[in-house]
Amino acid sequence: MAGRNKYARAAEFRAALRRFLRTSETAARAAGITPGQHLLLLQIAGCDDGSATISSLVERLALTQSAVTELVQRAEQAGLIDRTPSAEDGRVTHLTLTAAGEEKLAQVHEALGGERSQLRRVVDALD
Repeated sequence: MAGRNKYARAAEFRAALRRFLRTSETAARAAGITPGQHLLLLQIAGCDDGSATISSLVERLALTQSAVTELVQRAEQAGLIDRTPSAEDGRVTHLTLTAAGEEKLAQVHEALGGERSQLRRVVDALD
């Protein structure tokens, strides 16, 4: 019995987190983008200055540099993001959303109107 309680909270948290992620994935696909593209667009838009770098996205997305680079290339080919070389450091490229990228992100965000309540359930599962 004690073992069940020990794992019950962890199980509920994981279930709530998975439901949240699944809803986000479904909303992204409905908007015509992949879940990975949604996360990429969200992280770029979430940067303070609206610009991100490959290095910052590697950290924020917890992916390898090659995986982020491939994701960025595909998003750029889809017209979702733009790359701008840094004026200070030629090795750095800044990434920003295009109008199409902003529109897709807004579509997913709107579809997740209950995102805040879903996140609340995930957080509540921790308590």
